[in-house]
Amino acid sequence: MQLSNVAIPLGLAWSSPFCRWQGALAEMSSVDLVVDVTNRALAARGFDVGEVGHVAFGTTVPQPTSFYGATTVTPRLGLAAVTGPTIAQACATSAAVVQAAAVQVELGAHRTVLALTTDRTSNGPLMVWSAQATPGAAPRTEHWVLDPMKHDPNTGGSMLDTAENVAAEQGYTRAEIDEVTLLRHEQYRAARSGPRDYLVEVHVPGRRGEVVVADDTGVHDTTAEGLAKLSAVRPDGVVSYGSQTHPGDGTAGLVLSTVDRARELAGGAGVARIHAVAFARVGRARMPEAPVPAARAALADAGLDVRDLDVVTTHNPFAVNDIYFSRQTGFPLDRMNPYGCSLVYGHPQGPTGMRAVAELVAALRDRGGGRGLFTGCAAGDTAGAVVVEVTD
Repeated sequence: MQLSNVAIPLGLAWSSPFCRWQGALAEMSSVDLVVDVTNRALAARGFDVGEVGHVAFGTTVPQPTSFYGATTVTPRLGLAAVTGPTIAQACATSAAVVQAAAVQVELGAHRTVLALTTDRTSNGPLMVWSAQATPGAAPRTEHWVLDPMKHDPNTGGSMLDTAENVAAEQGYTRAEIDEVTLLRHEQYRAARSGPRDYLVEVHVPGRRGEVVVADDTGVHDTTAEGLAKLSAVRPDGVVSYGSQTHPGDGTAGLVLSTVDRARELAGGAGVARIHAVAFARVGRARMPEAPVPAARAALADAGLDVRDLDVVTTHNPFAVNDIYFSRQTGFPLDRMNPYGCSLVYGHPQGPTGMRAVAELVAALRDRGGGRGLFTGCAAGDTAGAVVVEVTD
């Protein structure tokens, strides 16, 4: 989908820190999390919520009260008269939310839209269905977070299987997979030493007062030697627990408006224009391949080629994803994910791509502008992609 009049005011794309599951955010509902961080982000940036006419809300893991979707969140943001859809597209939820919000602006339905994503994989619900036809009427159950990782109803395989399938077909070795993993950790560590003003702290309520979470938690101090010592998850495989992501908790969001209004809201800081959003699907159980056709579709809609890009960020639950993308497109691995990625800091599902978009905007802004792409896979061998350009 090509877009011609949609932009993020610079400074108005943010993310909470991401926390490994069963960690610092485990007991905080993702509904409460998105409210806390969004209020804090908008207030710190002096944004008047009266600008917002619509909200697109993305979440994939049910929480208490989340049935009501966006209408649960908006009154707590000072937007009692504002509503919008609640969207879930597995790990491509962020791209779907950006698209849904951008369409409202592009078509002139609303001048300024809030795009929000949040998820908590910690303490994910156990779904129970009655089954009167079973012996003793024993119920059927599904763990909402864990079971989909192990079983794709379309293929019968796991998400790990998709990475191993692509690695085997492409001839990727354990050594090169570990090398890319280490590169991503080094990029993350280098970025962590500088300002990351897109990160917004979380205030977690507790019996002894609030606990402030200001940085990612659960990131390992990864080394080449440490990666080499890890066994492959499958005896015949090349993916270890070090070269795949871990589930997490977090939230991320951004403001979208018309290009002219976004410039005004940015106060002279510039804008990140959204040129296109696209989605793609590949062969069964080939999930790491999907970001490539999604990226190509988005770039074609934007009238661009991968050679026109300055920075790429990805959602890469497996290091295999980035190797495949680089080899298929020719885009250098060291120009991808300059601030790290979900392979390093974890994967809360819904907000993972939104954080990658915020990091993409920040990276382009740091280099003085330019064109960038976010692309990332999702459950079911699909992917979403977003093309942005940071300019004044």
